[in-house]
Formats: sequence, C-alpha cells, structure tokens
Amino acid sequence: MYRLKKLSILLLLLIISLPVFSSYILIPMDLSQKNHLKAYGITFFTISKDVEVSWLLNYRGGSFMCQFHSFVEDECIVRDISYQVIADVQATAILNEVSSMENNMNEIRLTKVPKIAVYSPKSKLPWDDAVTLVLTYAEIPYDIIYDEEIITGMLPKYDWLHLHHEDFTGQYGKFWGNYRNAAWYIADVKENEDMAAKLGFGKVSQMKLAVVKRIRDFVAGGGYLFAMCSGPDSFDVALAADGVDICDAMFDGDPMDPNAQSKLNYDNTFAFTDFVISTNPREYEISDIDVDPAIHIKNKKNDYFTLFEFSAKWDIVPSMLCQNHQMVISGFMGQTTAFRKSRIKPHVVIMGDTKIFDEAHYIHGEYGKGTWTFYSGHDPEDYQHFVSDPPTDLNLFPNSAGYRLILNNVLFPAAKKEKQKT
Repeated sequence: MYRLKKLSILLLLLIISLPVFSSYILIPMDLSQKNHLKAYGITFFTISKDVEVSWLLNYRGGSFMCQFHSFVEDECIVRDISYQVIADVQATAILNEVSSMENNMNEIRLTKVPKIAVYSPKSKLPWDDAVTLVLTYAEIPYDIIYDEEIITGMLPKYDWLHLHHEDFTGQYGKFWGNYRNAAWYIADVKENEDMAAKLGFGKVSQMKLAVVKRIRDFVAGGGYLFAMCSGPDSFDVALAADGVDICDAMFDGDPMDPNAQSKLNYDNTFAFTDFVISTNPREYEISDIDVDPAIHIKNKKNDYFTLFEFSAKWDIVPSMLCQNHQMVISGFMGQTTAFRKSRIKPHVVIMGDTKIFDEAHYIHGEYGKGTWTFYSGHDPEDYQHFVSDPPTDLNLFPNSAGYRLILNNVLFPAAKKEKQKT
C-alpha cells in the first residue's frame, strides 16, 4: 500500500511538472496542420504577448515554434490549430537540423508585432478583398485607411500596407463601359471627386497620383508594401504617367494627352517597364502588363503556378515569402490575372510563375530601405470572381495555399531587421 501510494505521488509530480520538461510549442505547417491560416493569427497573438517565435523556414512547411506558455496552448485549442508540446531536447534537435548547412532551412526570429494598414475605401463596393478577408479570419488586427489619411500624413504610423484592388490612374477601374449607370459606380465617382476637392486637387487622378507618391516614399523609408490584382499595375502606371494626362473625358472631364504613351517614364516604376497603356475607355484593362484572360479561361483545368525554391540561408526574404505546404498553387483570375514577363524589370525577383503561359503571378523587390510584393489575381479560392459575387467563406478553405502567400507577407515585418537581407 505504501509503495503504491508512493508511486501515485511520483506519477502526479511527473504530470504536474510536464510543462517544465516539455517546454516548447511547435505549430507544424505541413499537411498535418488543421488550419494553416489561423496558425498565422496565433503567431501574431504570441508575439503580441512579448513571446519570441521562431519561424522555421522549410521545416515542415515553414513551422512556428516558441517556448511553452499555457495561454498559447489555450489559444491553439480555442482556434482549433494543430500543435505539439515538445521537450527542450526535441526543440534543440529541430534547431540543429534547421541550422545545418546541409539542409535548406533557417530559423527566423519573430520579435515585433507590425502595425498593419489596409488601403481601402470606407464605402461598400460590390466586391470583397482577399487580404481583409484573411486578416479577419486569422484574427490579425488591422486599420483601414484611404486617401485622406495618406494625404494628411498618417501612413508613417504603420509598418505594412496593403493596397485594395484600386485603380490609381483615376479611371475608376475601367468599369465605365459596363457599369457607368450602376448606383455603386455613380456613388464611387462622386465620393472620389468630393474627396479630391476636399484635399485641394482639381482631379481624382491628381489625388491618386499624390497618394501613390506618398506610398512610394513610405516604401523608400523602410515600409512594407503588398498589393494584389489591379493594385500593382495601376500603381506603376500612375508613377510612369506622372505629369501626363492618361484619362479620357468620361473620367476627368477633358481628353487624354494624345501623346501620352510616348511620355511615360518607366524609370519611375517599381516593377514594370515598356508597357502599353489601354486608351479604350470601354476596355476592362489598364495596360498590357496583364495577360489575356481568355487564355486562362480556355485552360482553366491546367491553370496553376509554381513557387520557386530559394536558399533559406542566403535568399532569406523570398524564402520567407514562399513558405507553404505545397509548391504548386491553383491559378485564379482578376482584373490583373497575371503579369506578362516581358513587362517585368530585370532586377525583380519572380517567386511564382507559369512557364506554359510565360507569365508571373508573384513578384518581389526592394525600393530604398523598404520592400514591395505584388500578387496577381483577385481571390485565391474563387477562380473567376465577378462584381457582386458573395465573399469567400474561409471556413471552407482553412488550408488554402494561395491565401498562405498573403499571410507570409503580413508576417514578414515581424522578423528581426538583420535577418531580412538577401
């Protein structure tokens, strides 16, 4: 009886002391993970509690690891995220494996919570935005800012900025041809014109150009920029057209410069060069940076793009941005479905492409002290999203590889600065 009682006490002590010996939490990001998207949210949550997180590049899909804390484990359970409690010796073995020069892996320490902003109109437009959808689903906090906040100098408060599916050329997304009589289009034009007048601009295109220049300076000063769909090419087209009227009368009240194409300055742009702008107001295109969408519709069953594999120890930034549990991603369309490779500047890092179409879907570069990433398409889980379509329910896609690329970019600024040099 005494021996049995003694054994029971020893077992109880062992159970109570388990967290002491099992002192790390590993969140795997391979196919064993039940909810990849919410795993990014738990990582943000953990950092916000002043707990450093290790991002294990190329280890089981880019897993996360931190010291054991009961509140982290509790959140993993509440959010239904797969995790493992492991001992010090196991964590040490993982870090040794990751640091070995024989393995294409690396440990990136995530130490700060970046301040996130989404550039988006305050009024409701008849389409959703993939970034705000996934930030909300992953429970990552963010602020919405728009033209007034940027012009009045609020942008430097933030570390990371996403551009809503905007048309920075002042042509309202080239929706005039099909939707000029729609109530939402009329209201959008009025709101933009009213804001331009309030901020002292004669035209919406002039206001948008001023916004683009503020964003450019934000990146030059060390900011992180992410944009999808029409955001990337309209941003660069606006920069190239600085001082040139590329808007026809139905957009700004007067004709466009007939020599606008020859006056474009490609030196001003981040990613694209030698593009030809669309001068047809009825054409749902801003420029020929975008590929022919008909090719994608015709080849829908074979529409995929492949992520590049970078050296996790030397090409650290693109390695972070490409972490995933699968390297082949299902394609998806948008106003800008993909970037024509012949229009991409030589210094730009292509991180995902479709060789059969000779196009890029996921590109990255530096500007000044900051970085930018452009991602084509509208919604990674809605192949051909139309105006007024309902938003994607991410509860149905918790393991979306396409959405993971967005969250890699959101998490990127949390890394220590010295770890981000390629």
